[in-house]
Amino acid sequence: MNQKNRVRILLTTIVSLSKTLNPKFLYKKLLNVAGKGHGKAMEKVAYAMLFGDYLAQNITQAKELFEKLALTGSPKAQTVCGVVVLIDALVYYTFGALGGNLMAHMILGYRYWGGVGVPQSCESALTHYRAVANHVASDVSLTGGNAVQRIRLLDEVENPGSTSGMLEEDLIQYYQFLAEKGDVQAQVLQCRSHHLFFIFFKQRAYEYFNKAANAGNTHAMAFLGKMYSEGSEFVPQNNDTALQYFKKASDLGNPVGQSGLGMAYLYGRGVPVNYELALKYFQKAAEQGWVDGQLQLGTMYYNGIGVKRDYKQALKFFNLASQAGHIHAFYNLAQMHATGTGVMRSCHTAVELFKNVCERGRWSERLMSAYSSYKDGDLDSVLVQYLMLAEQGYEVAQSNVAFILDQHGAKIFTENETYPRALLHWTRAAAQGYMVARIKLGDYHFYGYGTDVDYETAVIHYRLASEQQHSAQAMFNLGYMHEKGLGIKQDIHLAKRFYDMAAEASPEAQVPVFLALCKLGIVYTLQYLQELNVKLLSQVDLDQLLGPEWDLYLMTVIALLLGTVIAYRQRQHQAVPQAPPGLHRPAGDQPEQEQEQDDPAEDL
Repeated sequence: MNQKNRVRILLTTIVSLSKTLNPKFLYKKLLNVAGKGHGKAMEKVAYAMLFGDYLAQNITQAKELFEKLALTGSPKAQTVCGVVVLIDALVYYTFGALGGNLMAHMILGYRYWGGVGVPQSCESALTHYRAVANHVASDVSLTGGNAVQRIRLLDEVENPGSTSGMLEEDLIQYYQFLAEKGDVQAQVLQCRSHHLFFIFFKQRAYEYFNKAANAGNTHAMAFLGKMYSEGSEFVPQNNDTALQYFKKASDLGNPVGQSGLGMAYLYGRGVPVNYELALKYFQKAAEQGWVDGQLQLGTMYYNGIGVKRDYKQALKFFNLASQAGHIHAFYNLAQMHATGTGVMRSCHTAVELFKNVCERGRWSERLMSAYSSYKDGDLDSVLVQYLMLAEQGYEVAQSNVAFILDQHGAKIFTENETYPRALLHWTRAAAQGYMVARIKLGDYHFYGYGTDVDYETAVIHYRLASEQQHSAQAMFNLGYMHEKGLGIKQDIHLAKRFYDMAAEASPEAQVPVFLALCKLGIVYTLQYLQELNVKLLSQVDLDQLLGPEWDLYLMTVIALLLGTVIAYRQRQHQAVPQAPPGLHRPAGDQPEQEQEQDDPAEDL
């Protein structure tokens, strides 16, 4: 056996054993193989070093490995070089896409869609996104694919009590405890509540579903049917057994079981093909809102299987299935809009739908691994993972990169690079509709973070957030800028209007708005009195009213008042005993030395 075959067998063994043995130990072995110049081993080691997975994070060494691999024509390495090398990134991405790398296609699709570094071109974006979506759709099972949790770090920090985070391990263990105690509902929830749990622990899912099914739970029966229908390393594929479970669940009115029977009759799994019965069961499932029934009805109407071809009906059922997040529904809708089948052709709509499909591919699991690293406090690894996803067009990753840089959490960039890079990613996230990113852009231009101070541009961003997303914070900031005349004409009336709008938009803004309006009222009163005095004085001839020497009289009165004040102060000073030499004035009596700078967002 030659050296090449031995290395190939070793790699295969490492991959297969990685599911059961310690991955860190296996990657150390892989490191030795990579040192001998084996391309696949070098790729795996480079990725591990880049993200800090199983090997110590070493971005410099990972970059060197990827550059070596890129010169050998590795599409994966060429794509990663576009992210980590930065120089000639577009060239690297183009070569990666030509080599068939899906990540490169996705990056180019996003860049052409948003006009990032290239002229905006919907058709070019469509070409790249469709190539990736075809692969994702074919790789996804009929269950609809992975449930991707998109967690924004900024939202979690500002709302620590929110439930947007990933399902915690202790909650899974709680369901497991109830399930093992015989709680039928918990046995079903343990398997259904968290899709990732169902994927990675199918053996336990089978056990819980089996217990619940024996107790008469129809959902458990139906999902056992799905497990037997699809098959896995824990549950052998068996159409007859699947059909039995589907039939039991369907007879009890369960939509999952009805949909499963429909699939059996549609594709002849354990029964003869019968389109009429398939249509009947899909309709029953769809009437109860089950996504698989809706999707398959759309497919039958789209292809004219067992029914007359009807694109309007297909569109209706694909739309219903897409509302539940089914990848195949998004994919079919994208194809219809891309080709103008049954609808007016819309490149823009097709690209957005294909983008949604692409972002549900296997690489989306990196979102959750990055979040887990964030919880562990490994911010350098987190930043690199989110950077890769941000290049692929994930808005959540873009905002998370900007947030980490904004907080100066990671150390892989210099201090001078931090704010400009954060500004870049806030800009990209804002372009995809994230309101907080739009407000952050206003803040960056207001304070001059990563750019020059530019009040006019800050006003533009605050106004966009106010008009498009009805942001109370943006309205408050616009009120402040109108009050101070920063980047916009000073107008107290408009300032009050924006403050009032902020209070109406969010109950949380009512207290800071009240304080701002109190201050605004004082300013308005002072300005009114000043204007009134100027107007009155301009209309009065003081020489005629008080005589030609009125100014001398006024000076005399002022002098008398000043003398009275001085005499009073001296008398008060004599009446108060002097403090002994060892005592000092209390700290609270010290005059203020500094005045806080006004902040447009300090009250929110």
